[in-house]
Amino acid sequence: MIIYPAIDLKEGRCVRLYQGDFAQETVVNPDPVKQAIAFENAGAKALHIVDLDGALSGDLTNLKVIQAILAAITIPIQVGGGIRSMAQVARYLDAGVSRVIIGSKAVEDPAFVAEAVQQYGDQIAVGIDAKDGLVATRGWLAVSDQNYLTVADQMAQLGVKTIIFTDIAKDGTLMGPNLEQLQAIAAKVPDLQIIASGGISSREDLEAVKALGVYGVISGKALYNGNITMTDVVEVGE
Repeated sequence: MIIYPAIDLKEGRCVRLYQGDFAQETVVNPDPVKQAIAFENAGAKALHIVDLDGALSGDLTNLKVIQAILAAITIPIQVGGGIRSMAQVARYLDAGVSRVIIGSKAVEDPAFVAEAVQQYGDQIAVGIDAKDGLVATRGWLAVSDQNYLTVADQMAQLGVKTIIFTDIAKDGTLMGPNLEQLQAIAAKVPDLQIIASGGISSREDLEAVKALGVYGVISGKALYNGNITMTDVVEVGE
């Protein structure tokens, strides 16, 4: 299992939110490049980066920061947040991003996902963020009427190979992951790589997710707070 330390970018800084609430922001490092280097030096195998500003605006707001991170480290990064055009996908991949995560646009325009997958294959992932089982979009400010399992099945049929699944109610809370929903989505689309996100609070949580057989897990707040160490990340990920 790959464990992805998370870097959430807002106004060029590395922050953490509580349940995706932009009003509940904590700056964990004003220098995301230094944070990325620290994660790589501590043994991270890959990074998960979200452009929070982009998730709201639909622009690649923190592209320059992400380019600086790419120039400073050698491990692969996956990036999401506000990706709503093929030009944006190409911009990130041309810059050296390993995998681009399509979120809101996947729910609103499945044909866009199909086009991206046809052109870029497994360099495209889809982020499914659920609130009470329904998929949320636009920086989690809007909630659709689509169940997360229905969307996952639709994405699988379009050829998507990787899904990042987040239970919004758990995100940034350190309350533990939603193992029931994770197990359900893994069973619904068994051939896909599932990356779990939200609620990770301890090494035991990492091990519980690993026991489900999912491909990866993202850890943010627990790492920054010290609930999980990079030693845990390296050892459990092996």
